[in-house]
Amino acid sequence: MTIPEQRPVRIGLQLQPQHADYGKIRETAAQAEELGVDIIFNWDHFSPLTGDPDGLHFECWTMLGAWAESTSRVEIGALVTCNSYRNPELLADMARTVDHISDGRLILGIGAGWFERDYTEYGYEFGTAGRRLDDLAESLPRIEARLGKLNPPPTRRIPVLIGGGGEKKTLRLVARHADIWHGFGDAEVIERKAAILRGHCADIGRDPAEIELSTAVRSGPEEVGPKLRDLGVSLFTAHVSGPDHDLTLLRDWIAWRDTQNS
Repeated sequence: MTIPEQRPVRIGLQLQPQHADYGKIRETAAQAEELGVDIIFNWDHFSPLTGDPDGLHFECWTMLGAWAESTSRVEIGALVTCNSYRNPELLADMARTVDHISDGRLILGIGAGWFERDYTEYGYEFGTAGRRLDDLAESLPRIEARLGKLNPPPTRRIPVLIGGGGEKKTLRLVARHADIWHGFGDAEVIERKAAILRGHCADIGRDPAEIELSTAVRSGPEEVGPKLRDLGVSLFTAHVSGPDHDLTLLRDWIAWRDTQNS
């Protein structure tokens, strides 16, 4: 199904904060901004997800505060913040603060959490996937309410990105709270889940066109770009990990974006 009115293509980079010292991470963020990337994400984990599990790694939100100062144009955010690790009111205040430091460039990416080692190593209760999703459902209105009470308020309505593909709970939360849905899987999976998301939007009377569709990309744009674009995806995020931070794939996607948006 071709979407008649498409959003402009945007390209993200998930700069995974593992297996590199911070100087290299900062250098890569600056290089990605110079190349013309639209958004730079990190992730919210406490140890590496690939390679040596005890390798170099840095924390998410302090890094976002640093990126708010060291970059000037790109939007920044976590792909995604784990709801379990911070009180929702505190997270709202952190987001508002980074929003101000960055002059309104923060995206509040959030999800229910899944990496058990994060929980056990840092003393959080892992529980069940269902309970973590219920916690996220309880937190999102609290975050929204706190953002409305802070002085000064955010510089803009901070966009909320929700990551995940659960059809009964996660996509319902996306329909109610998100500006961006970050899905996982190939085009067939995205197509099916986007249809389910449209159904949840219909249930609450929301226009699904208000929600930007986003996904990760691990191959070149000529291979997957046209099909995902026809499904309405407009935010494509490559990822890079230390120690080398090879930006070849990112360059290819930025070049493809420029042909699509011209």
